[in-house]
Amino acid sequence: MESYGKFARVYDMFQDNINYEAWAKYIKNILADNNIKDGLILELGCGTGTMTELLASQGYDMIGIDNSEEMLAEAVRKKTQSGHDILYLLQDMQDFELYGTVRGVISVCDSMNYITEEEDLKYIFALVNNYLDPGGLFIFDMNTVYKYKDVIGDRTIAEDREDGSFIWENSYDPDTGINIYELSLFLPREDGLYEKCEEEHVQRAYSIEEISSMIESSGMVLEAVYDAYTCDPPQKNSERLTFIAREHGKSAENDYHGRIPEKR
Repeated sequence: MESYGKFARVYDMFQDNINYEAWAKYIKNILADNNIKDGLILELGCGTGTMTELLASQGYDMIGIDNSEEMLAEAVRKKTQSGHDILYLLQDMQDFELYGTVRGVISVCDSMNYITEEEDLKYIFALVNNYLDPGGLFIFDMNTVYKYKDVIGDRTIAEDREDGSFIWENSYDPDTGINIYELSLFLPREDGLYEKCEEEHVQRAYSIEEISSMIESSGMVLEAVYDAYTCDPPQKNSERLTFIAREHGKSAENDYHGRIPEKR
């Protein structure tokens, strides 16, 4: 069962509770505070391109990567309307490839939680380190163990909108950290009836300690962890965290210098 297929058509509608503008301002400030005020920025798991567009409007040269054709089709539609010169690539972020380095990499809306194997996540982190300019930043957010376990775990969430409805059933396994979303969409058709579509989304919860260890093993340095999109430290009831990591060690003695790390 695929993820982000027909859901792409209504994804933005059901994400209207997210303050993308505030998140983009936060990311821009972090980048600017580290003297990254222009140049190439890569977004992993860019989806429909909402954040990509916002950062492009701030003067960054944006590259967006996603593995869903349907989500990228929505992103390209937005690009056509805005006129921003954004490069969108249909690639899996677990094995993405660029032609050169970038000044920063971002990933929002818990895209990293979709990587359910530690080795795969460590590999992504190593790829990011490889493609960052010396001293470049990686800014990403992740849902917390608390959110999966105590907020959405084993709950059913439903919304009814004029342009579509959904039923979202969650199942969380505390032993594996895996959360499975069974999503049923009901989308209106021209004949007045509704089309039912089903998708399955699988995410994994990671502790701060696990992410810190993987960041360090990838060659990057973890600069900070915040309660999401603030400068506050993580709380026990934080539902989302922002991680800020820095490229490190692009020198002759570093294993990641000048080559793509081997995928195990």
